[in-house]
Amino acid sequence: MTNGTGNLAFRIEGMDCAEEVAILKRELGPLAGGEDRLAFDILNRKMTVSPAGGSLNAEQVQRAVARTGMRADIWTENPEATVESTFWQLRGRSILTAASGIFLQLGFLAHFAYFSFSEAIGLSGASGHSMPVLAKVSYGLSALAGAWFFFPKAWFAAKSLRPDMNLLMIVAVVGAIGIDEWFEAATVAFLFAVSLALESWSVGRARRAIAALMELAPTLVRVVRAGGKEESLAPDQVSPGTNFFVRPGERFPLDGKVVEGVSDVNQAPITGESLPVHKAPGDEVFAGTINGDGGVTVESTKGAQDTTLARIIRLVGAAQSRRAPSEQWVEQFAKYYTPAVMVLALAVLLLSPLVFSIAWSQSFYNSLVLLVIACPCALVISTPVSIVAALAAAAKEGVLVKGGLFIEIPARVKAIAMDKTGTLTEGKPAVTEIVPLNGHDEKEMLERAAAMEASSDHPLARAIVAYARDKGVQPLPAEEFKILPGKGASARFDGRPFWLGSHRYLEERGQETPEVHQRLEEMSKAGLTAVVVGNEQHVCGLISLADQIRPNARQSIAELHALGIAHLIMLTGDNEPTARAIATESGIDEFRAELLPEDKVAAVEAVVARYGIVAMVGDGVNDAPALARASLGIAMGAAGSDAAIETADIALMSDDLSRIAWLIRHSRKTGAIIRQNIGFSLTVKAAIVLLSFAGYASLWAAIAADIGVSLAVILNSLRLLRR
Repeated sequence: MTNGTGNLAFRIEGMDCAEEVAILKRELGPLAGGEDRLAFDILNRKMTVSPAGGSLNAEQVQRAVARTGMRADIWTENPEATVESTFWQLRGRSILTAASGIFLQLGFLAHFAYFSFSEAIGLSGASGHSMPVLAKVSYGLSALAGAWFFFPKAWFAAKSLRPDMNLLMIVAVVGAIGIDEWFEAATVAFLFAVSLALESWSVGRARRAIAALMELAPTLVRVVRAGGKEESLAPDQVSPGTNFFVRPGERFPLDGKVVEGVSDVNQAPITGESLPVHKAPGDEVFAGTINGDGGVTVESTKGAQDTTLARIIRLVGAAQSRRAPSEQWVEQFAKYYTPAVMVLALAVLLLSPLVFSIAWSQSFYNSLVLLVIACPCALVISTPVSIVAALAAAAKEGVLVKGGLFIEIPARVKAIAMDKTGTLTEGKPAVTEIVPLNGHDEKEMLERAAAMEASSDHPLARAIVAYARDKGVQPLPAEEFKILPGKGASARFDGRPFWLGSHRYLEERGQETPEVHQRLEEMSKAGLTAVVVGNEQHVCGLISLADQIRPNARQSIAELHALGIAHLIMLTGDNEPTARAIATESGIDEFRAELLPEDKVAAVEAVVARYGIVAMVGDGVNDAPALARASLGIAMGAAGSDAAIETADIALMSDDLSRIAWLIRHSRKTGAIIRQNIGFSLTVKAAIVLLSFAGYASLWAAIAADIGVSLAVILNSLRLLRR
């Protein structure tokens, strides 16, 4: 019921779209101390109440929700706790909608049979609107079953003097019965029930797309005990630091680090990467990813509730409370649209007989047609369904969007600022060139350099050792090895002394020649870091290293330019030669180097002032101030970083720069679909209204047109779920 902070959490039966959220806000806002005290997760039908002063209890909330025609059950993370009511919650709407359709058909058959039989025997009085009792009863039952779920909401709207589409439909149904149009009353109720069922289904499909994430992690962990004995436990029973074994082809149940074995792991469920990633001892793995053809032993690093997968599921669910601008616009539009329509319908009812001498019965019928076709159902669901589908599709692609608020911004981005290290580059140095001097060769240099760097944790040392290993070069046996703090290292090989260090250490030793100095200066201007290897007589050679640009960086930058991004700027704390080299190689428009965190914020502010909507791409930790200042903060490679997921508005779970271009295209497609939905809804409604004034639209045709628009809007929105 509570989450330990005094908040109350409930599962709201009947909450499927923004309309229900608006109703709950109106009813519970005053009780909780303001609408900002309420948070909604439509995907999970969850409502969280943070009452001011803690004066509100669960029973009061449940009574208030019941007044709206919905039901509040105390929230539990354990789905088994709500098994008793699950069947009706899941099937009740479908059952009543189907019953409404069946009774509608029975009524039509009884009606048709009555007229056919009457005409066959020449019975007078079988013309006009006369109808057998059986047909009326069937139509009445159809209307009752169809209106069952939305009548309580209509009653609440009437009591609170806040008309909504539920009230519009009830007025139309009751009005049709009042003028003895039983068939049309039943048709309106049935088709509107179908419309609501479709809406619930569409949100349910997106809900299932997110719920499918929960099924990625196995329900059992094969824990490895002392002596190699295995024991199967539930993931929430496994504490961090425990070793577990994953067989080939199985999914990883928890986050952890490989301690034994090698394998290629399919990380697509978390990062969206299309190719398997090689994993060896020391590498990180994530819950829900799929092991390749090698068995591995993993040490768990997080509990089941704290895995990257669990955090993604929670954040995607919570994203529903962060409304997109278009959602807010539609909600405000519907807020004034519905009362205006009721006033217009009343005007048609009262003025048509007086001004145009239309019969009162026909005038009443025309006003009902207007109420039905003006129902904002399709308009209201046009945006939320699109946003939910867009969020679910992005999660599948390894792009975690923090809410509808941020799914629309990428489409409007005019400029992008990027960090260098870990964003445009790999974030770790690699050997780019070996320059042997004075008669030495590459193999000999690597043998000695790798030997002297083998015990060091310095990034440059690890890069040299890795390069030697990749080349198949084995370090030579070293004697009298010594680390020279801040300078380098020294050792003896076959009794001869050798040293390794920086340009500054070379100058300190007094062994620099004009030729070596020139080569080192050229490396520095090119943004390279140099390691010098020498002996007592001369310099044996140079090893140049650099942070490598990502393989797809240039292509990704070109793609962003092709999408119309006006300006791409790189912000880095690195030196200017290195920054210039990376910017030139990647195709970046502009770079700023040697920046402190506060300098990056100032640089982002300048870009915002010039271009308006600006995205900042960084690692989500040391770039946090700049990410916060930008219009949109995007964290790169967030799969291994809790801080990155928390910091940014959007987290790219992999280190794939091409996801940024995909995100922009996805955002634009989402915006286009929302505009299509709204435009189509309003156009069709306007056309039917004009036809009704001209006397060519009937009540059942109006509701058929409305449900057709709703269905088209839903299917159009669900296109976003396709990969």
